[in-house]
Amino acid sequence: MDLSHIRNFCIIAHIDHGKTTLSDRLLEETGAMAQRDMRAQVLDSMDLERERGITIKAHPVTMAYRHEDGVDYELNLIDTPGHVDFAYEVSRSLAACEGALLVVDAAQGVEAQTVANVHLATKQGLTIVPIINKVDLPNANVEETRRQLEDILAIPGDSAVLASAKSGLGIKDVLRAVIERIPPPKPTTETSLQALVFDSMFDTYRGVVTYVRVFAGEVQRGTMTELMMTGLKFDVKDVGVFEPKPVARKKLSAGSVGYIIANIKSAADVQIGDTITDARAPASKALPGFQQVHPMVFSGIYPVNSADYEHLKTAIGKLNLNDSAFHYQAESSAALGFGFRCGFLGLLHLEIVQERLRRQFDMDIIATYPSVIYRVLKTNGEVVDVDNPAFLPDLSQVDHIEEPYVKAFVICPNENIGDMLQLIMEKRGNVLKTDSIDTHRVMLTAMIPLNEILVDFHDKIKSITRGYGSLDYEHAGYQEGDLIKLDILVNSEPVDAFSSIVHRTKAEARGRALALKLKEVIPQQMFQIAIQAAIGGKIIARETVKALSKNVTAKCYGGDISRKRKLWEKQKEGKKRMKQIGKVNIPQEAFISVLKAG
Repeated sequence: MDLSHIRNFCIIAHIDHGKTTLSDRLLEETGAMAQRDMRAQVLDSMDLERERGITIKAHPVTMAYRHEDGVDYELNLIDTPGHVDFAYEVSRSLAACEGALLVVDAAQGVEAQTVANVHLATKQGLTIVPIINKVDLPNANVEETRRQLEDILAIPGDSAVLASAKSGLGIKDVLRAVIERIPPPKPTTETSLQALVFDSMFDTYRGVVTYVRVFAGEVQRGTMTELMMTGLKFDVKDVGVFEPKPVARKKLSAGSVGYIIANIKSAADVQIGDTITDARAPASKALPGFQQVHPMVFSGIYPVNSADYEHLKTAIGKLNLNDSAFHYQAESSAALGFGFRCGFLGLLHLEIVQERLRRQFDMDIIATYPSVIYRVLKTNGEVVDVDNPAFLPDLSQVDHIEEPYVKAFVICPNENIGDMLQLIMEKRGNVLKTDSIDTHRVMLTAMIPLNEILVDFHDKIKSITRGYGSLDYEHAGYQEGDLIKLDILVNSEPVDAFSSIVHRTKAEARGRALALKLKEVIPQQMFQIAIQAAIGGKIIARETVKALSKNVTAKCYGGDISRKRKLWEKQKEGKKRMKQIGKVNIPQEAFISVLKAG
């Protein structure tokens, strides 16, 4: 197709502002899907996405559309996630497009992730078409939303298209805006094939399926291609587009978005952001890829049954291909055996990966308490990055420890500002500035240690603001902190899976909470078990699991008391001996409940 008749665009928005519903209506309007095949959230292919009502993976789809002027257009749409943890999916999708539809909820207005996504799109030089969605809601405030677009995002409010994705109102106007406002792909001077890999997935029968945007040249079945980063060469077996199911095409030419299936069998051979070119006449240079993302949150993932280690290794390898923001490396633990140290972009990302391992690969897994990367400066001047408390050097060799901070942007209603400031102070953060967004809401900019916002910060914002608050954050370097290692001892044996690095002011409360939780889940033995929280050699909290008592004097009736004393002494000796040689088996539920104790 002629380049001037192609439009490549994506949909960006804050979570729950109606991106996927809008893409459903666009598919209906362009006739890409028959009415009988339609269902809600048609592009959300995972059960997990449909259950939670969130988009996890970016989904490309090609639509054929005849405009009012009688010209046929090819529209390539990529539906993107809205949650901050999946911002990498968004940045990759933007690189394959020339324009973006910015969806803003007329009732909620501009939120934290809206701002972040607009910055990403502007950085890529994309044309932004604002769409005010849900205008048919009783509490929709279109004029206020227009003013926010101008004041916060510097986008002209009168350029916004009014729509309701649920009812189908304004969908024709959205398609008209896509064709008239978003520029077609630019022709390049490059004659050889240049295709950007923006995503990939593993198919059991066909190997690795790479999702590409072709910038120059063309690719068809039989082309010998080369991956420019790795230099690996592969024969193309099939090419096609998503409509939204994969449909084979004779070739993919410049401007197209689709898939390439070559004889790639190993997940590790394809890197996201790589350029595919013709091996016989390679392109002069690779396309600018994406910056490598660095995981923010680390957790150990172990199989419940150690015999499943190889199965877990294969499953994690396949997941990593599908989700390049997820990193992993093998590690072993004295308490849990062999497993993997995994890096994630955030806590929702961690939760989704664990859930996908359980559902898609039928794995029974345990995850250790999430932690971040600490920078440890030793007394000899050496700098060590520590993502696992077990690898923290001896404190006598440590000069100081630095922890990662994030710059957090919290949007909340005016009446909740006091509670929000208190929450930020509880989390050891400090507010840099407050900006009024409108008469009802403010945006707080704060510096907070990443470790503090890992577990429940997002949930607490939602509960304080009754669901109206939103959070976005970006990495803001390292700062020195008064950090210590908290160990948990069970029967005087340290359990490395329960160790954590915490701030000194919070160590005692955390130690007490963990000891209390473990007391509930560790089963009673024939001897007493001490559960202790320790900082170095100092015990700061203790709980005791009482021994199972057996009435050894039940068979004694009558006679002298010395007979009973003799049996009690014998029992005491046995328990003493058992305590010295007895091993406490910690059940798997204990590891899971400790994570929840955080």
